[in-house]
Amino acid sequence: MGNSFGCSASGERLVSAARDGDLVEAKMLLDCNPCLAKYSTFGALNSPLHFASAKAHNEIVTLLLDNGADVNSRNYCGQTALMQACRYGHWEVVQTLLLSRCNVTRADYLSGRTALHFAAVNGHVRCITLLVADFVPNAPFEAINTQIEGERGDSSIARNRNDQSTLSKFVNKAADGGNTALHMAALNGHFDCVQLLLDLHANVSAVTFHYGTSMDMIGAGSTPLHYAACGGNLKCCQILLARGASRLNLNCNGWLPLDVARMWGRHWLEPLLAPNSDTTIPRFPSSNYLSLPLSSVLNIARECGLQSPTTSLEDAETCAVCLERQCSVAAEGCGHELCVRCALYLCSTCRVPSNIVAPPGSIPCPLCRHGILSFVKLPNSPAKETKPRASLGLCTTCMLHPCDTDCSSPASNVRRNRVASVSSDIFCPVTCTPFPSVTKPLCTCNACPCPSLESGETETRDESPRRSEATSTGQDKIEGAGQERTTCSNMFWGRSCSREHRCNSEVNA
Repeated sequence: MGNSFGCSASGERLVSAARDGDLVEAKMLLDCNPCLAKYSTFGALNSPLHFASAKAHNEIVTLLLDNGADVNSRNYCGQTALMQACRYGHWEVVQTLLLSRCNVTRADYLSGRTALHFAAVNGHVRCITLLVADFVPNAPFEAINTQIEGERGDSSIARNRNDQSTLSKFVNKAADGGNTALHMAALNGHFDCVQLLLDLHANVSAVTFHYGTSMDMIGAGSTPLHYAACGGNLKCCQILLARGASRLNLNCNGWLPLDVARMWGRHWLEPLLAPNSDTTIPRFPSSNYLSLPLSSVLNIARECGLQSPTTSLEDAETCAVCLERQCSVAAEGCGHELCVRCALYLCSTCRVPSNIVAPPGSIPCPLCRHGILSFVKLPNSPAKETKPRASLGLCTTCMLHPCDTDCSSPASNVRRNRVASVSSDIFCPVTCTPFPSVTKPLCTCNACPCPSLESGETETRDESPRRSEATSTGQDKIEGAGQERTTCSNMFWGRSCSREHRCNSEVNA
């Protein structure tokens, strides 16, 4: 709860500073009253942490978290700061939030979308790599290159199966209507996201549901290949077919992926999606965005922090990459030492394969080019300094008398209800009845392929949906002379949400 007696003006100033990236103003306000980091009332639909995350002001995000801001706080729509950062592709902010142990599995109030859905719908593949870091198991280098004996091998296999099951549940988590992250990435033509999600055990045969608040113009029971056919991206369809997608799957409207491609005017996909097609499908390697050592270096950074001291002693080992900070991690296998900041940046951005035979996802060492599967903490690594967090209490003169750090917030135990996403194990059978009000969509775009899917308009398909005029009228009205021109981008999503529009407008003001 915000301070309704003395923090209103200061809280609004902090919101403006977080939106505009004014680090000096934000630091001055938080030095006077650290409790302002939790400010989220007085008409503001987003907290300062949401504003800073959406605008990629990473220094202000770090400052707010150091002063006690709740990393899992929600805005008016139930969206966290992690969702806002993934929506706009600010992977540095995502990295900072992960270091503060944010909850990546939370879903918003509106349609049960997680941060993974927001990253997939806009094609931010680096954000996806960071989101799944804690779910991807990374085996030690020696365990890959040596034979594991009886009991140890059995326990390792069981542990790996458990890790893969957890990863699969997270990646295949369904939002409203049964849409998974793979559906959204395939619809928008982000083939690099599709390739990465499939490498992370995304279900290529997942189908949408026949219930939900969003209007699905393709129909319930649709697979990611149906969505890729609607989007019109050839490479997405090829990747899905190479990973086991079927051309013969019927959705609840009785449509094949080929039928969906024809209805939306994707004629270049017909030779590939035909049931008796003999088109040669290329083989695709593993995604270059896989990063196995990211999990280990994230855990080390959470323990030691990123602000490792600069070396002042002559016998101290300096990082060979930045030449500024003290080495705090070592690569398993080659043993080369780096500072934790350089190691984290390397794991988050590197896409170059290593020079030796190593499992997919290994990162090449910047010094010897050998594959790195995990990092280990050095014995002399400093511990992370923890700053005592001030609780947010009620006071009439907050700017003059900061809140006592021992007082507890009266609303600390209040938990908001959220929309639970539907389990991906439940799916709509193909034999269910189709939508009674659904008519075949007609793409009226002039150019080929559809410009709405090639331009930046695809980024707003999930955030600002609009129902097409074709769904509310009959087929005779669609074919009439007075029909309005519609594009593919506004014919899929059904209901526009004023709450989400208000939150986004406040951020982009």
